[in-house]
Amino acid sequence: MGKRVAVVLAGCGVYDGSEIHEASAVLVHLSREGAQAEVFAPNISQMHVVDHVKGQPTPEQRNVLVESARIARGNIKDLAQLDVKGLDALIIPGGFGVAKNLSTWATQGKNCSVCREVEDVLRAFHAAQKPIGLCCISPVLAAKLFPGCEVTVGHDTECEKWPYAKTAESMRELGCKHVNSHVTEIHVDPRNRLVTTSAFMCNAPIHEIHDGIGNMVKEVVRLA
Repeated sequence: MGKRVAVVLAGCGVYDGSEIHEASAVLVHLSREGAQAEVFAPNISQMHVVDHVKGQPTPEQRNVLVESARIARGNIKDLAQLDVKGLDALIIPGGFGVAKNLSTWATQGKNCSVCREVEDVLRAFHAAQKPIGLCCISPVLAAKLFPGCEVTVGHDTECEKWPYAKTAESMRELGCKHVNSHVTEIHVDPRNRLVTTSAFMCNAPIHEIHDGIGNMVKEVVRLA
């Protein structure tokens, strides 16, 4: 019987939702590992909608669950329905939606709050000692909720390859340990059962990002 893994999405699109390539990579690698993905998203409004051609906000209003359903091909549930007892692990892909819809990190940084339903789910998996996989910006959720945890968002020195490296310092200010890693590498925090990888925090070829997410998924399934 394959492991049942909850995948929580934050919308559809890098600038205002889940990063589509990351979400797709998670689903592909779960399938490859023989695991069953169960996709969820909170039934809430997006912080805003971004025109991905212009890179600018628009006056539109969209719903996180409805938009996430695009990635899940309609096979998705309201996050409020998630029951940790029937699941073996949790994975949250990145994308700015994590920082805008699942939390207020985009506007408040280390002083952010986490969406109540997302916080409840993360704390439930953590309390049950079931593994949690996070990539790109989503490790900030663990940094906020589990002080002292160990995560990676890649490197902590900003450069062309690592344009979001200052995120690492913000997580250290929350009392977490940040571990530098290459885009294809993962970091495992055995005490908190967290598996993290940098994904699109790095300006890297897309196949390397795909491989890093694959390594994260493989370890999450192994720990489940």
